[in-house]
Amino acid sequence: MNEADYHRKAGETLQAIEAAVEHCGADIDFEMSNDILTLEFANGSKIIVNKQGAARQLWVAARAGGFHYSYDAATQAWRNDQTGVELFADLSALVSSQSGEVIRLA
Repeated sequence: MNEADYHRKAGETLQAIEAAVEHCGADIDFEMSNDILTLEFANGSKIIVNKQGAARQLWVAARAGGFHYSYDAATQAWRNDQTGVELFADLSALVSSQSGEVIRLA
């Protein structure tokens, strides 16, 4: 993937995460600034999702740890570099864990 494609896909994904959080019904505040999406929960914990242009990845920082996602053209999805799990599936589990309620982001 070239740099322009990376920035387009990563930007679209950050916007999709923002929209999914907005529509999930949970009490999660979010803010996008300089390609960094911050999700803040009622308990004060946060999840940070950001672009890492040099690596052409999306990175997620949560209570459970830090995770790196590379774009898989075959499945048209961002996949965890270590587990192969799709980004939204991982985010659903992370958001559920930090919010204390079952949340599915799609």
